[in-house]
Amino acid sequence: MRIGALKEDYGADQALFDTVVQRRWALAGVAALVLFPFAADDYWLFLACMVGIHVVATTGLNILTGYTGLLSLGQAAFMGVGAYTVALAEARLATPFWVNLAFAGLVTAAVGVAVGVPSLRVKGLYLAIATIAASFILHFVFQNWTSVTGGIRGVNVPPARFLHADLVRPFDLYWVITPIAAILVLAAANLFRTRIGRAFIAIRDRDISAEVLGIPLLRYKLMSFGLSAFYAGIAGGLWAYLFRVVTPESFPFVYSIFFLAAVIVGGMGTILGGILGAAFMTMVPELLKLIVGLVSPWFPEAVAILSPMRTIVFGLLIIGFLIFEPHGLAEIWRRIRRFFHLWPFRT
Repeated sequence: MRIGALKEDYGADQALFDTVVQRRWALAGVAALVLFPFAADDYWLFLACMVGIHVVATTGLNILTGYTGLLSLGQAAFMGVGAYTVALAEARLATPFWVNLAFAGLVTAAVGVAVGVPSLRVKGLYLAIATIAASFILHFVFQNWTSVTGGIRGVNVPPARFLHADLVRPFDLYWVITPIAAILVLAAANLFRTRIGRAFIAIRDRDISAEVLGIPLLRYKLMSFGLSAFYAGIAGGLWAYLFRVVTPESFPFVYSIFFLAAVIVGGMGTILGGILGAAFMTMVPELLKLIVGLVSPWFPEAVAILSPMRTIVFGLLIIGFLIFEPHGLAEIWRRIRRFFHLWPFRT
């Protein structure tokens, strides 16, 4: 009887308890993000910047694939559009970096809307093939429109400037990338509390029923493509400021596979999944480098197989999570939280 009463009391206070815990986790996360750059070296700050960029791009793909149910394999190409837009605006217009990033997002969103036009007639595998075709077309443009993109040589990107200071070091760029990533993630989280976000979810669950309910499919599908591409354009612009050079080889097709893997591994249709998936998939190559460094004294050819091994590992992670945990790391995190919330009442 005592255990039953405790369970009832726990259930009554569950909402308040969850709110308090979420606020504490949020404060702890903000504190960690603020203190991290003062404790890390340039290498780890560079990785943190890459995680922030990947979080933005993965969140955008999650809006399209996880929440709207439209499969896309062109996120890397959209990032390339944003990167080239920032590079050209910075080099030729010398406008402030935040204006360049916003412009890159808008230009990429327009390209994303154009790519999303076939989504009304095709979906699933056919839509994925359409986005692959668009990816290769954009890559062809990057490589052959030499008067704009510089061809194979690419475009050098002047550093971002803030208060007449060049933002060159990873420490400087961290304070640009992290707040932008946080703002975009919060915007995506709040999007699905609105009519637009609920329409996306309705299209994902049953597009025919959504149309019967009065949701214009083409408008909302194009809106989802545009939002996803907008996020990719911002991520590409941040990438350009971090690496300071943009070439056609900067955004290969395998990079799109990386983002799809991040969505699947993190958890499709969850904001937390996009964050966890992007961070996890960014650190996987670093773990592979560590393993290769440890075994290279005994297997000198290990370094040569590192690049193909990375692609194989991405594929294995996708297959493994689809089989054993389709809801990804976000579901694993929820189970861990649920276990520690309920453990006093386990019999």
